[in-house]
Amino acid sequence: MAPTPPVLGSLTWLPAAEHPELLGAPVADALAQLTGPAWVAEIDDELADTAAFTEAYAVPAEASANCVVVAARRAGQTSLAACLVLATTRADVNGLVRRHLGARKASFAPQDVAVAESGMAYGGITPVGLPSSWPVLVDAAVAAADLVVIGSGTRGSKLAVPGAVLAALASAEVLEGLGQPLPEEPAAPAPVPAAPVRRAPDDSDVGWGERPAELSESDRRYLEDRPPHWGSD
Repeated sequence: MAPTPPVLGSLTWLPAAEHPELLGAPVADALAQLTGPAWVAEIDDELADTAAFTEAYAVPAEASANCVVVAARRAGQTSLAACLVLATTRADVNGLVRRHLGARKASFAPQDVAVAESGMAYGGITPVGLPSSWPVLVDAAVAAADLVVIGSGTRGSKLAVPGAVLAALASAEVLEGLGQPLPEEPAAPAPVPAAPVRRAPDDSDVGWGERPAELSESDRRYLEDRPPHWGSD
């Protein structure tokens, strides 16, 4: 009996082995090597990047994993590796990854190199189907997850695979602390309060340049008591 497809976000998940047309060629070829189930869901390829994907399809970021390609330099030679971490973290490339690979320097591989060497689309690179010579470093939190959403080799779909299945890939090595917390965004500066409006001392009842609509009794008497030709020659 086939496993029940997951309920994850607003996507319709299908058995990946039955829909190779939704997968990158290296991924479709590697499915038979998995030790457990995998499902695929079609998405808009404009929404493949993690932030856009999680918002559009209501898939929690903590249920998604990012696969990044790392170039490690040692003794004049450059080798490639993949790191798989939850989308709520980032790979510790310059620390744990560099030390684990015994490299003098480690950095994210250029986009064109990652695409050419993996045979997958940028934004869809996934640990399933990578060259066998690449170490696949899997964060312990990914390995422990019931299900994680990863790339499918193309930008037009996503795979959902149990973490234990990814940890069991032939080239996989599970590392504790591979995924580090994302840096907190700086708090927005507090708004500067508007300066109080200062009014003229005698402006509490009428605006500048205005006169009261009703004359006071003393003003009225003053006007009435003036001589008829007061102020004239």
